[in-house]
Amino acid sequence: MSVALITGSAGLIGSEAVKFFCSKGMTVVGIDNNMRKEFFGPDACTLWNLAALQKSVNNYTHFSCDIRDYAPLEKIFKHYGKSISVVLHCAAQPSHDWAALQPHTDFTVNANGTLNLLELTRLHCLDATFMFLSTNKVYGDTPNSLPLQELPMRWEIDSNHPYYGVGIDENMSIDHNKHSLFGVSKAAADLMVQEYGRYFGMKTACFRGGCLTGPAHSGTRLHGFLSYLMKCNLARSVYTIYGYKGKQVRDNIHSYDLVNALWHFSQKPKEAAVYNLGGGPRNNCSILEAIQLCQKVSGEEMIWEYAEDNRIGDHIWWISDVRQFQKDFPQWDYQYDLTRTLAEIYHTIKDMKVTYGQLA
Repeated sequence: MSVALITGSAGLIGSEAVKFFCSKGMTVVGIDNNMRKEFFGPDACTLWNLAALQKSVNNYTHFSCDIRDYAPLEKIFKHYGKSISVVLHCAAQPSHDWAALQPHTDFTVNANGTLNLLELTRLHCLDATFMFLSTNKVYGDTPNSLPLQELPMRWEIDSNHPYYGVGIDENMSIDHNKHSLFGVSKAAADLMVQEYGRYFGMKTACFRGGCLTGPAHSGTRLHGFLSYLMKCNLARSVYTIYGYKGKQVRDNIHSYDLVNALWHFSQKPKEAAVYNLGGGPRNNCSILEAIQLCQKVSGEEMIWEYAEDNRIGDHIWWISDVRQFQKDFPQWDYQYDLTRTLAEIYHTIKDMKVTYGQLA
């Protein structure tokens, strides 16, 4: 029996990974205590997604467990032991704004929770491949110092810059800048994952994503860009753009494409690997461009307003350079573009027949 242990298993990436790894014949153990609801309120509840998983996936066992609580985690690791061949750590507190409200909770979930999982992997299944969903926010606001040009609908990097047409690579410094408290807690976890790889010779990887998206996202005002945008569109609610004239560029990767990349890594793992993995040059858009795409998919005009102050830690321009991952795993490629992704999100929200009011 080969076991994949997945944290955040009822969330966007975790649930996609449950289905994917189960489809590969693995037994999947999921850990998720629906803390996203505590972070962001009822609209962020993931129980609907958990119910769908338990109904559709046979070889899945779920544990409602807090990754900060070592003792129950240890029981799970002891029970499955060396049969665990993959540990995929997706659980997190994912919001800049929320982290500033409760720094201790943010850090203990993101940093201490990751340490718990690394240590239990080292003690009970040392040969397992440990994959961590990091974030491009570990680079702080350094990307905002890049030479950018203002275009009618977006910011774009100078055409003479090495990042033009390819995106930002893994060599950008994570030091000497403002991260947001969320960025710091994720950077601490990111470094610890790398260190366990180098110090203990474990197979570990940090995947520094941009905007992760897909139909299983329980998007809210504080987290879940495209999902929340489409919810507002369908509910005829006001979407607020925060700063940078709505021209800030984000790359977006569908949950399937990301999980497919994780699978490829698990088949040929490395020690202390680090990859920028997002939508890349193919799948990026400004907020203004995303609004246009939403309107095209739904047929509904977007209601939006503008707030001058940008969110602390927000990137003006981010596109992931995914060439290092593609070099290491040339058989991987994208299956989703932005239009297909938004169409899936749209139909999922419509099919759930949920009315979303103004989210506070």
